Amino acid sequence: MIDLATRVAPPGAAPTWRRAAPALLGYAAVRALGLLVLAGWSAARGTSAYPLLTARWDALWYTGVAELGYGYEVRLPNGDVHSNLAFFPLLPWLERLGHAATPLSYADSGFVVSLLASLAAAWGVFAVADHVYGRRAGVCAVLLWAALPVGIVQSMAYSESLFTALAAWALYAVLTGRWVAAGALALLAGLTRPVGLAVVAAVWTAAVVTFVRDRRARRVAPSGRARSTAPPSGAHGDERAPLPSPGPSPEGAPVWRRALGMALAPLGAAGYVLWVGHRTGAGPLGYLDVQAGWRNGFDGGYAFARFVGEKFTSFPSALAGVALVVGVGLLGWLYVVCVRQRQPLPLLVYAGAVTALALCASSYFGSKPRLLLPAFPLLLPLARALAGARPRTSALAVAATVAVSAVYGAFWLNGSGPP
Repeated sequence: MIDLATRVAPPGAAPTWRRAAPALLGYAAVRALGLLVLAGWSAARGTSAYPLLTARWDALWYTGVAELGYGYEVRLPNGDVHSNLAFFPLLPWLERLGHAATPLSYADSGFVVSLLASLAAAWGVFAVADHVYGRRAGVCAVLLWAALPVGIVQSMAYSESLFTALAAWALYAVLTGRWVAAGALALLAGLTRPVGLAVVAAVWTAAVVTFVRDRRARRVAPSGRARSTAPPSGAHGDERAPLPSPGPSPEGAPVWRRALGMALAPLGAAGYVLWVGHRTGAGPLGYLDVQAGWRNGFDGGYAFARFVGEKFTSFPSALAGVALVVGVGLLGWLYVVCVRQRQPLPLLVYAGAVTALALCASSYFGSKPRLLLPAFPLLLPLARALAGARPRTSALAVAATVAVSAVYGAFWLNGSGPP
């Protein structure tokens, strides 16, 4: 059976700064190493690392929205239209706020927002992992998330760090029965990236399950037998025991709080999508037309499968094809392990939705690794294994992963980089 949640943290317990300090210090050290290696690699090539973090690819689109607002578009020779309406507004809003409140440029403000959001995300990842598996697993989860091969994106003026922070804390709020906070954070996540729908799905699924469990619990008499409800002749009442408690007692989580959390959760994503439809005059689903101009869409993974298959047409590219197949297989295996280890249902729903949206979208295939960055619950089985290993083994494994991540991040960003 899949748990909806684990223990409920008592007031004042995790996640405090002191409890999370080892994870946050470790995260800062990993990301600092990544930035130092990037700076050294860029200097060796005679370039600067900072523009790679703040003034390329999506970062330029975000700063453009912050400075000029929506309405800018680029028409390509093949007829495609790249509109900045494809970019959700929360990060540009924060960049504009930082620029107005400080001497920072829009790009500098985006970099600062990303750095602060990445720390908030690390804290949120720790809070979730600590709540489910304990403090040591929480520290390991944060270090693994920091040391992902594309972890350098966490330090770029992109929206991945901001989104992961909002998603992680929304999930923590669900796990601890803070439904209004969960809904509000899901709303903000929905204003950050289209994949905010994954957070909404997690909040809604958890809330619906708690409603069902509460209803079943109310039908059970204090003695454990079902209340008499005048069953049909010869039949018996429902004597099944209630499902395990999903979190706080009904008295600690009134129905209206859960309902309000559910109502708040989709407002961010739905509000922006409807606004885009109104602005473009294309109706409620006009945002899909905007994405189509970028050749983005959801095709169930057909385009990605075809892309992988084409890699096997020649020997050199076949190696990349094998790597892609192994990578997708690893993601599937990790998700199965998450299910077998009875991860809380909100985490399974969220991680599954993020992974599905990343792999089944017809967007630029080179962006898929960074689109998977927010799927941190997939790292929890590895974090749990590291937490249970000998300290020396865990330290060597983490150190090797961090070193590979730092070198790969510098190589990647100085090459094709994240689109």
